[in-house]
Order: sequence, then structure tokens, then C-alpha cells
Amino acid sequence: MEIAQKIKIWLKGQWPLLAVIFVSVCFFFGASSYNYLTQAGGFTKWASPDETANYTFSKLYGQTGEMAIFEEYNLVGEDIIHPRSFGSIDGNLKPVSFLGIILIYGWLVGLTTYKILPFLTPALAALGIIFFYLFIKKIFGPRNGLISTFLLASFPPYLYYSARSMFHNVLFVALLIFGLYFGLLMAGKKYEWKNLDLANWLFAALSGFFFGLAIITRTSELLWLAPALLILWLFNLRKIGFTKLVIFLSSLFLAILPVLYWNQILYGSPLSGGYPEMNQSVETLVESSGDLIKSTAAGNLTYSREMLNKIKGTIFYFGFAPKQSVRMFYYYFTDMFPWLFWPAVFGGLLFLQRVLKWRKKHLVYLIVYGFISTILLFYYGSWLFHDNPDPRSFTIGNSYTRYWLPIYLGALPFTSLFIIKLTRAMFPRLAKIAPEEAEGKVLVKKAIFPMAGNFIKKEFKRLKRTFFISCSRAVLLILIYFISISFVLFGSEEGLIYSIENQKKSRYELEKILELTESDAVIITRYHDKVFFPERKVIVGLFEDDKMNVRYAKLINYLPVYYYNFTLPEKDFNYLNGEKLKAAGLQIAPVEKITGDFSLYKLVKNQEL
Repeated sequence: MEIAQKIKIWLKGQWPLLAVIFVSVCFFFGASSYNYLTQAGGFTKWASPDETANYTFSKLYGQTGEMAIFEEYNLVGEDIIHPRSFGSIDGNLKPVSFLGIILIYGWLVGLTTYKILPFLTPALAALGIIFFYLFIKKIFGPRNGLISTFLLASFPPYLYYSARSMFHNVLFVALLIFGLYFGLLMAGKKYEWKNLDLANWLFAALSGFFFGLAIITRTSELLWLAPALLILWLFNLRKIGFTKLVIFLSSLFLAILPVLYWNQILYGSPLSGGYPEMNQSVETLVESSGDLIKSTAAGNLTYSREMLNKIKGTIFYFGFAPKQSVRMFYYYFTDMFPWLFWPAVFGGLLFLQRVLKWRKKHLVYLIVYGFISTILLFYYGSWLFHDNPDPRSFTIGNSYTRYWLPIYLGALPFTSLFIIKLTRAMFPRLAKIAPEEAEGKVLVKKAIFPMAGNFIKKEFKRLKRTFFISCSRAVLLILIYFISISFVLFGSEEGLIYSIENQKKSRYELEKILELTESDAVIITRYHDKVFFPERKVIVGLFEDDKMNVRYAKLINYLPVYYYNFTLPEKDFNYLNGEKLKAAGLQIAPVEKITGDFSLYKLVKNQEL
């Protein structure tokens, strides 16, 4: 009985965590089912170039320890043979991306097998759900933490980009959550052993390490992550102290070190990466910041203003457009997820009303969240992304939804607060029962058991209120789950159900192309590089550029070269053969119509037709 009683007490105290673990397990299987269904039978293809590159190089690194693929024919073709999100330098194909996901997933592949790659992001995202609960619980309390976590487990972008598992963004957010939780423990109460704060030192090491992994996963996010960490440190200056700060920074540097090593090997400098624009921006920022300090110290305010404008132009490389940012925020939060946005707004107002009851952690959360949201809103909102071919389409597959994941997740506790307050208001507390109201059987019970009847009645009403509040919250969460998951599956043309259908079409196209082309063939295409690579060499291009056409003409002396794109109308076909390609000594010959819209053509020399 004693053991059973202890188990009962433990379950009573830990049931919320057990519920969160159960939800996270369900989340993992739900998110993993997309890749399980679309990649059966050895067909491992991805719906975007970024995913293709991350998968290819993660697998390569895990199996060989290398991070470049040599393509000898690029020495002839002047480095034009490669898919999107790959770069080619002197015949070596390299990632045009942040290396963090490749190093992390590649390391895990080296310990196990490459077959786990499609399921790593769902697994880490599920773990992120558990740590999100632990983190929010410490800031806003266990009830808010539990509801916020249930909201996260069904939140469309988090679920969608966990299923689309070779993007960086969910991995970045999960690592960020790990780092924040251990950072919170680091700044918490001391766990001393023989005057040594060993536990907090361990928390400092884990926090720094996970923040370091987050940085190498999406280095561009340092724009807001570095100042946010600085703010957190300033608010916890005394709690963290010197020793834990050194341990934190040492672990952070340890996590970053492999990327510095590989940047040197791949791109010639520890601070260079796969994005040429970002490399140039880093160089400009370093140079401009130095000039700004010197000019300010010398009192040259005119030159200082020039440097500030230069720094602003470098940071906002794609422009600074506040009105567009607000418009994009409307499309990708207010309009796309109203069932979460408006409760978050009202919950935020309720939170502000209780300002006199705030603790320090609430103030810090609000300051950091406001800072992060402002930077993300205007930084990414100023860009124009057209991941969807239709620029008028606002879908979950457009980049804003993954770049703004920190904004979405930070708003969930306010949505949770609104749900808590709303359900309490639906069932207000009942007034205390006056003794004269007790009649009949209650009077008899009170005569036998003094005050028992009144106590039982009050306790019953309290339990009944608690029951109805819990049921109403469960109903609201089920409704949100239904809306959110429906949106992920069917909410736009990029919903997962439609993506599954597109993958089936891609499988058919690949099988047909493999039948019709030689094993060493090169295929020029605009959108299907992610489908044909690596089974066939690919070039992302058209026939508009005369210089590219000359390079194609060189390649057909060594390899069979094909063109796969929309079926050409007769007028365009004749124009290409009669003028555009003829100037390069080329012509195209139809091979076969593959689908209703796409056809395969072969490039040949003029005299071969």
C-alpha cells in the first residue's frame, strides 16, 4: 500500500508533464508520417532546394566526413552543373547554406544510419515541446505552461516545418528553447556541494552549448539573438556571476568551433559562409563599425552619420519597408492564424492589466519578446519572398511563417492566458452558502454531523466548477487542434495533403526521366533540379542567356544534355531552333511529353538534326 500510495502521489504531481510527454510523442509520429508516406520505396526527395542540399550534405558528412562533391565536368562547363542551394567552385559542389544542420545531423548519421535523417527534426521538435512546457511553466506557472504547450503541439508552422524536416528553422527554435530553459536554471537557485555550484555550472555549460548550436544552425539570427542574450545577462548579472558566464561562453564557442573550421576549408575564412551576400555584409559591418568608433572618438559626427547609414543599409540588405512589414504581418499572422492571434492580443491586454502583480521574470520576458518581435517583424517583413510561384498567394509554405516562428511561439502564453481567464469567467465562483439556506436533509445531516452538510455542498460546487472549467478548456483546445491541423493539411495549395500528391507526380516524372536518359546525362531545368539530382546531373537554367547557351554547347561534346520544362509552343520551339540556340550551334529535339505540362527535349548540334 505504501508503494501504491507513493505512485499515486507522484502521478498526481506529475500528470501534466506526463500529458506533455504523451502529446510530444503523438506530435513526433504525426510529423514523421509525412516523410514516411512520401519517401517510401527508396524515393527520398524533397519539396525545396534547401531541403535537398541539407539532406545531401548531411548524408555525405555522416558517411564520409566530407562536405564537398567533386563534379569533374564543371571544369568544362564553368561550374554551371549543380542544383539550387549548391554552389560550385573549381568543380567542387558546396553548401550554399548555414552548416549547423549538416554538422549536427551528419554527426548523428555517423553514429547511426542515414535513414534517420527525415525523422530527426520531428524528434527534436517533439523534445522542444517538452522543454517549452518546462520553460513556460517557470515563467507563467504550470497551468499556462500546459495549455501553451498543447497550443504549440498543433501550431501550424511548427508542425508544418517539422514535417518538412530538412529546413533549418524548427531545429533552430528547438535548440533555442533548450538553451533558454537551461539558462533559466543557470540563473535560478544554487545547488551547492562542498561550496561548489556544480549543478548550475552544468546548466551554464548546457545553455551555452545549445545556444551555440542554434547560432550555427541559423547564423543570421545573431542580429537579434546576440542583443537578446545581452539583455537577459544584464537582468541576471548578479545571479550568473563571473564563473557561470565564462562556462557559458566557453561552451558556446565550443559549439561554434566546428563551423569556423569548415568555413575555413570550404570558403577560405572562418567567418565566411555559403551565402556570398552575408560574407560581404559581415566584412562591411566589421569595417564600418571600426570606422564609426574612430570617427565618433574624433568628433567627426558627419562621417559617423555616414557610417551609421552604411551599417543600416548593410543590415537591411533587402531594404527597410515598415509598411510592407506590417502588411506581411497581417497576411502571415492576423489573417492566417486568427484563432491564435486575437486570443494572444486579448491575453496580452489582460497581462498588462496585472502589471502591479508582475514579477521580474514577467518584465524580462515582455522586454525580450518585444525586442525580438520588432527586429524580426521589420527585418524579414521588409523582404519580398515568393516561395510560391504565384506572388499573390499567401500560404504556409512562404518563408515568413518559418522566419517568424519565435514571434508565434512567444505569443502562445498570452493565448493561453486568455483561454484561462475566459473559461474562469464562464463559470464564476458561487457565493458562500448562508446557514439559513440549508433545509431538509441538510439540517438533519448538520444535526448529526455539525457543519458537514454545508462543507459537502460547498466542496461539491467547487469541484463542479473546476470540472466545467476543465471541460471548457479541453473543448477549446480540441477546436483549436481541429482548425490548426486542418490548416496544415488543407489550408492552402502547399498543405501537406497537396504536397503528398505533388510528391507522387515527382516520383512519376523521375522514373520516366531515368528511363529516357543516360546515366551520365545532364538535364537543364528550372524547377525539377530537386527531383532529378543526384540520379542525374542538373543545371538550373533556360535558354535566355547567350553565355549559358555557349556553355551548353561545350558540354554536349562530353555528355548528353537534355532540357526539361514546360512544353514549348510551336512558335517558341521554332524561335529557339531558328535563332536563339542556332547562334550557339545548337538545336533542341523533342524526346517525349512526360506530363500534361512538361516535356523532355534533347540538345544536339545543328548538323545532327
